Amino acid sequence: MINILDVISSELGIKYHQTENVIELKNDGATIPFIARYRKERTGELDENYIRDIFDRFDYLTELEDRKLTILRSIEEQGKLTDELKKKIEGTLNKTELEDLYLPYKPKKRTRATIAKEKGLEPLAIIFKEHNKPGLPAFNIAEAAQPFISEELGVKDISEAIKGACDIIAEEISEVADYRAWVREFLLHDGTFITSIDASIEEGTTKYEMYRNFSAPVKSITAHNMLAIRRGESEDIIKIDFKYDDVKIMDYLTKKEIHTSDNNLYDLFKNTIKDAFTRLMKISLISEVRLMKKSMADEESIRVFESNMRQLLLASPAGMKMTIGIDPGFRTGCKVSVVNTVGDFVEYFTIFPFQAEYQKIEAKKIILSLIKKFDVQLIAIGNGTASRETDEFISGAISDLEKKPIKVVVSEAGASVYSASVVANEEFPEMDLTVRGAISIARRLQDPLAELVKIDPKSIGVGQYQHDVDQKLLKKKLEETVISCVNFVGVDLNTASKELLTYVSGINSTIAKNIVDYRAKNGAFNKREELLKVPRFGPKAYEQAAGFLRIRNGKRVLDNTAVHPEAYPIVENIAKDLQMDLGNIISNSAVLKTLNLQKYFTDTIGIPTLKDIIQELEKPGRDPRAEFKYATFDDKIKEIKQLKSGMILEGVVTNITNFGAFVDIGVHQDGLVHLSEMTDRYITDPTKIVKVGQVVKVRVIDVKESLKRISLSMKIHDASKKPQQTKDSIFFTLDDLKSKFK
Repeated sequence: MINILDVISSELGIKYHQTENVIELKNDGATIPFIARYRKERTGELDENYIRDIFDRFDYLTELEDRKLTILRSIEEQGKLTDELKKKIEGTLNKTELEDLYLPYKPKKRTRATIAKEKGLEPLAIIFKEHNKPGLPAFNIAEAAQPFISEELGVKDISEAIKGACDIIAEEISEVADYRAWVREFLLHDGTFITSIDASIEEGTTKYEMYRNFSAPVKSITAHNMLAIRRGESEDIIKIDFKYDDVKIMDYLTKKEIHTSDNNLYDLFKNTIKDAFTRLMKISLISEVRLMKKSMADEESIRVFESNMRQLLLASPAGMKMTIGIDPGFRTGCKVSVVNTVGDFVEYFTIFPFQAEYQKIEAKKIILSLIKKFDVQLIAIGNGTASRETDEFISGAISDLEKKPIKVVVSEAGASVYSASVVANEEFPEMDLTVRGAISIARRLQDPLAELVKIDPKSIGVGQYQHDVDQKLLKKKLEETVISCVNFVGVDLNTASKELLTYVSGINSTIAKNIVDYRAKNGAFNKREELLKVPRFGPKAYEQAAGFLRIRNGKRVLDNTAVHPEAYPIVENIAKDLQMDLGNIISNSAVLKTLNLQKYFTDTIGIPTLKDIIQELEKPGRDPRAEFKYATFDDKIKEIKQLKSGMILEGVVTNITNFGAFVDIGVHQDGLVHLSEMTDRYITDPTKIVKVGQVVKVRVIDVKESLKRISLSMKIHDASKKPQQTKDSIFFTLDDLKSKFK
């Protein structure tokens, strides 16, 4: 059998001891964020991506080895396990190849071949194969088949005997692992997907119109095209055909299988090979290829989803300031919620700024009174129905204020899902769903990460065909992404929700609930060690979680940093050597840079971790997320019908796909910036140019109002001028924000 750690080390291009140590830590219950952050000495500073790849590959190869043992046992029990076959099975690194090797020995239902064997025709098949050799004299097929005629066994004549023997040979040919691998690879690299739409479906009436006469090489079909045509097929709109050169396949199989110079036997084997492919190989292998391309498309789409999700979760927080959240609405009014500096709900009103004039005046009074009463600094407006009208109303309402709150249109994707969720019901059991939505909108402006973790990632609207991809894999990858983001940023132990705590390294839902319950009963945590008093929060959970949990204004200043408690003694030694109080060391870069780190080595902590410690001491409690920026929509453009070709607008990237990025420009319908319109140079990956949440300037290229399609370009320069890139000048700077908050 294979050495799993050797294989992983070789595949990833890392040292054996790195892989070995990662797996040892994994088996000891360590999480990926913990290993990446606090065990750098053991891993050789491998990042999360490498560690996750090691975890995934180890699980895959372990499952593969278990399957090998089952297969070897099965073949051995049949008495058919040869040394050569055993070597092939033990050496394979691929589940598909393993199943190909097992196929001839796998228990199967009655087939034409098994029925032929029941009729005693296997010896005849052997005779045919024995004569399929170069240089042998002419062979009388009918004469060889004559002795196998048997009324008792159901072989009526020579023709039936020959046909049965050929069925046996055909099945054997179809199950040769090398043949299946070659044909599969040929279909993958030389096949073509051809799609069509039933002529009875009128042109221009389906969203799948581009696939009416569409073809794409199997090897290069894009993920979004693959998923789109499969969805169209499932909806009985698209028909998918698979085109390939069957002559080349037959030539390959013929050269591999036929060795006789006897014309009659040659023809018999030629027909048998054709039957083996068309009846027994073609359908299953084409299905496998389609599934492989589906799997590849799934992985690519999930990768895009992961990237978008990471960018969204790590979007710049506006900060924990007094915030008004507004869920806009025409007929039912706008739900207005006030959220305080720790994200707690304070007060709400329903206003009707789009009804009678007196109601608009009353709505303005309410907004202004809330701003004054709570010293509101942020206003978050959901980007759904009536968003632009609400934005315009708020602009007018606060126009005379000397100190205006910052007003931001916020994506409300998933807010309705949160509002109706068990989580929201537990938080606000007596509240209307729309009010819950307004609270969520306010909170996601304050701190996107803390609020979005409460929502099913698939409902946040940053995916590509997320309902069509492998749901199990999608769930796994998105959970990994959320865990990575939460632990990257760190969590305030005294304000974090149960849902947010659940994603912290070493903490499960039960422990998260126990932390919240303990906090409610005993008050705020003063130091990290108090976690050990929480029910079921044992030493192992403390080891994994403590470094990612922050306590602001606690008894120990280090509890508000990413310095792990296990390293506190080192920091205390540093303070002692410097003859300074710990408080005077914090943020004192000049002093910290004079340290000889080698003096503080231990058996487990070396230079990598010591550098991390110094970095934390220089900037304690620093939020690693970028500074807050937001888009300003054109006040004159509120609906898609107002868009004109050539307009230059500001917007925010809401979603990224393989083929481009969607941008919200404030007309209730996102526009698409195709890959080719992102920059003047050739690119294949939109994420190299934009990120979810990024503010960009775009030019309107085309508008199809009836289809609600908007084509945009980020190439906003004149054709006669030198191309210019989107610069940070379109963003609000930190100084801008500081001036607004003064």
